[in-house]
Amino acid sequence: MNTADLGLPVDVPSTALFTDQYELTMLRAALKAGTAERRSVFEVFTRRLPNGRRYGVVAGTGRVLDAVENFRFDPGVLGFLRERRIVDEETLEWLAGYRFSGDIWGYPEGEVYFPGSPILRVEGSFAECVLLETVILSILNHDSAIAAAASRMASAAGDRPLIEMGARRTHELAAVAAARAAYVGGFATTSDLAAGFRYGIPTVGTSAHAFTLLHDRERDAFQAQVETLGRGTTLLVDTYDVAEAVRTAVEVAGPELGAVRIDSGDLLLVAHRVRQQLDELGATDTKIIVTSDLDEYAIASLAAAPVDAYGVGTQLVTGSGHPTSSMVYKLVARADSADPKAPLVPVAKKSSGGKMSVGGRKWAARRLDADGTAEAEVVGTGPVPAELADRQLLVPLVRGGTVVAREPLDVPRERHIAARANLPLSATQLSRGEPVIPTEYVHGRSGS
Repeated sequence: MNTADLGLPVDVPSTALFTDQYELTMLRAALKAGTAERRSVFEVFTRRLPNGRRYGVVAGTGRVLDAVENFRFDPGVLGFLRERRIVDEETLEWLAGYRFSGDIWGYPEGEVYFPGSPILRVEGSFAECVLLETVILSILNHDSAIAAAASRMASAAGDRPLIEMGARRTHELAAVAAARAAYVGGFATTSDLAAGFRYGIPTVGTSAHAFTLLHDRERDAFQAQVETLGRGTTLLVDTYDVAEAVRTAVEVAGPELGAVRIDSGDLLLVAHRVRQQLDELGATDTKIIVTSDLDEYAIASLAAAPVDAYGVGTQLVTGSGHPTSSMVYKLVARADSADPKAPLVPVAKKSSGGKMSVGGRKWAARRLDADGTAEAEVVGTGPVPAELADRQLLVPLVRGGTVVAREPLDVPRERHIAARANLPLSATQLSRGEPVIPTEYVHGRSGS
């Protein structure tokens, strides 16, 4: 069940202050200058992928749509802005009636992206679009980083399921978002109940070392757990001696024991020993779950081990070393007056130091080779070449301020599996390398 519409007690009533102060001071100045209502186009993109990554993963789109809908300046928020004298009364009056009324296009959630990909395009007046910069980047930078790490881990794990277990390693609200992004990226379950409630992600969990240490004997702990949760439960076997714990676990639960979990030691060696012991004890169907600071490299190193599932925490919720996607939100086109019919003029940042941007309202398409494998990310302005017309990547997300692209979380999850499968095989390599396909630019008129 998709429970996204239920909300959570941890939700905030408004996302309007998930922003930087300069968004409001720009608005104030634009209102005074008479430029606030100029039609504008902002785009989200990244200039480069994190070092060594071959592709990025779009995640957080659904949360962005929620944030845009909840971007409201209620009396409490307006009172805060007035008290701090952040903006004047004229601006406060404008903010009181704020409702985003423009259009948003974007790569569908779960799709892959590359340097320069126009991941999100926000169109409307300058005033209404500029206010959304920080909250959009906050969501997309975090969620896409987590999803990219999850995708690499899922590739390394193959058909073996992954369990998201990172809630205790990050902020309590970030943990919910991370579990969602991990699910999009290929994880099967989460231990975080708030993520299960909010997004319908399957949840799992049995016991920690504290439960074993609570009891006088390890056998007593196993007996209590089996009597409560059934023989199909997962018993944690590395609190004391692993071999003795496995023997006791099978004696208590019988060969129908669901699984054992190993959380320390040389996982490759211990997994082989445990598998052999379980088989000798007749528990041939009992599965082995491993945890303990896993990342994609550790998961790949266990490919030949008799492991049935992986639990991942710290490395996942921190993006496996890359906690942000370095996305930016830039004005790429704007009208030269407030006239709704005024044509758009391309604009771009020209500064040095690797922070240049490409002006113009863009489209994007993915060119395929004769075998149907992606060979280039084509980004352009003006008319879309006929041969790429049916390969366009941006889809409508918001029209006239109304969200038009809500979807159950399983949809972007399946979309990502398909998108990753469409990339060259080298995309799944964990060795350092350039983006798996190049980005090509086709320059033309920006359009109106």
